[in-house]
Amino acid sequence: MIISLIAAMGKNRVIGKNNSLPWKLPADMEYFKKLTKGKPVIMGRKTFESMGKALPNRINIIITSNKNYKAKDCVIVHSIKEALKSAGNKNNEEAMVIGGAKIYEEFLPIANKVYLTVIDEDFDGNIYFPDFSRKEWKETKREEHESDKVNPYKYAFLVFERN
Repeated sequence: MIISLIAAMGKNRVIGKNNSLPWKLPADMEYFKKLTKGKPVIMGRKTFESMGKALPNRINIIITSNKNYKAKDCVIVHSIKEALKSAGNKNNEEAMVIGGAKIYEEFLPIANKVYLTVIDEDFDGNIYFPDFSRKEWKETKREEHESDKVNPYKYAFLVFERN
């Protein structure tokens, strides 16, 4: 199974502020939906709680240390190993790791692919995407977009694959 991270960040690596996104970028939300639909999504508890409910048409897997945690329409696990076991149950080809920062850090060493939206702006925030070595990763795709009436920032969809 391919393990992929998917995230959006500002130029300064910010991915969030107080458990919410510090921007609105509809094109990135559509990209996220397209890439994750029908696949298992793995996230931390705080990321799940920031969304408020399970994402439709996906297996939602939440990693938490709280043994009593419950969430409607979600699989609750307590380790990366359990998360991957749950994601692989239905012969899924790709599991999508959707955050937050701690979960990205834990999965990055074993990930095969990173889908990264880079927004051409510095944002005020307190949650960051982990730095990763360009020696270990190769950029395999880049799709650049200008700002428009709906998307107020210039941005690029990047795909990295492990060397």
